Amino acid sequence: MSQLLKVGSLAIAMGTASALLVGCSSNANSTENSVQTTNESKSSNSGMTDTTTDNNNNAVTEAEMSTSSNQPTSNQTSGQNMDADMMDSTATDSNDISPVTNGVSQQIDGNSKVANSLNKLLTKIEYNTENLSETAKKVNEATWKADTKIDRNVGTKLQALLNWNHSGVGAVDGYWGKNTRKAMQAFQKAQGLPVTEAVNEETWKALTKNSTLTSQPVLVSYQLTDADVNVKTTQIPASAEAKAKLDGMYYESVLEALGEKFHISRDYLKSLNPNASFKSGETIIVYNPGNPNTTPVSRVVADKDAQTLYAYDDSDNLVASYPTTVGSTATPSPTGTHKVKVKIHEPNYTYTSDDGKKSIIPPGPNNPVGVVWIGLSKPSYGIHGSPDPERISRQASAGCVRLTNWDALSLLGVIKNDATVEFK
Repeated sequence: MSQLLKVGSLAIAMGTASALLVGCSSNANSTENSVQTTNESKSSNSGMTDTTTDNNNNAVTEAEMSTSSNQPTSNQTSGQNMDADMMDSTATDSNDISPVTNGVSQQIDGNSKVANSLNKLLTKIEYNTENLSETAKKVNEATWKADTKIDRNVGTKLQALLNWNHSGVGAVDGYWGKNTRKAMQAFQKAQGLPVTEAVNEETWKALTKNSTLTSQPVLVSYQLTDADVNVKTTQIPASAEAKAKLDGMYYESVLEALGEKFHISRDYLKSLNPNASFKSGETIIVYNPGNPNTTPVSRVVADKDAQTLYAYDDSDNLVASYPTTVGSTATPSPTGTHKVKVKIHEPNYTYTSDDGKKSIIPPGPNNPVGVVWIGLSKPSYGIHGSPDPERISRQASAGCVRLTNWDALSLLGVIKNDATVEFK
């Protein structure tokens, strides 16, 4: 995916309100140094007003920020954005289902605000278990055993079980690595188990105690549709000026779009389908994402050391966790406690060069902040998606909380207005 811009200052525009933003994350490999947003765009999915929202290592100071005439209106526009149109994540109902999917993934039953919101944000996936490859069958039948090396089959099964229990691993690749270990530890924390470095019997029993969930297939058959293969693609140029000329920051390939749709690494998707041409009507083997957390989130904690975002409900139960990139040694995240003030789907991104020329980078999955911006009461900081979800927890950030696009969408659907955001 495209690299994130190195940016300086930016403003978020919603309706008639705007505010100067500073301090958010970006990729330090490029050379641009200033971002501001003053325009509006409409989300194709929800009709809400979209904004731009990221910046980086060369951000202006807090003193500079406070002089902006736009500052008093910062984050006071929730009535015009997603929250008014879709939900405030305050309620589920008894019909909202668990992560069990029964042939349909990412589709929540029930008519609560959360269910309706998630169903609008996430792509419904219909699958079956016919004509599975031998590899897929081995993964679906895999069982962890003590004192046995975790191979890719068992690794995939573990990643699926963790995801389905709402302890996110990032892009599924079948390997036991940092993000999977962190997800296991978050799961152990949620279950009140001792936190360990490796899977043990107690953890495996907890992961598999829900027999209905455990019987759900990990790898499934999926027939590609015209919509899958005719997805808009483009070549992402290096400069902000060139990016601004694009119609959208689309995927660069069908494979990239499929990887993100199924929450799987592109390399793993290719290895599962070595002879696939990825054409409409073709049946391929994919990972079954299951359903996201449907419990409203009233507090999140961004753990800088663990590089994990923990989500809690009103009763302070840990209901979900997401691998994340939170700050860096050179450009740390803020400290303390803040509030969610802005929730935007499909933001754009406006870059301001040294000579004051503005380049408005359009929305899309390869936008510097991905497809989601959740702005905080601390100006310029927020939780957002990523144009490179496979590198989550392996990137540098200049202060914001960066998630995979699918995790950012799932969180957007359940996080409450004025939810608490803590950095530790």
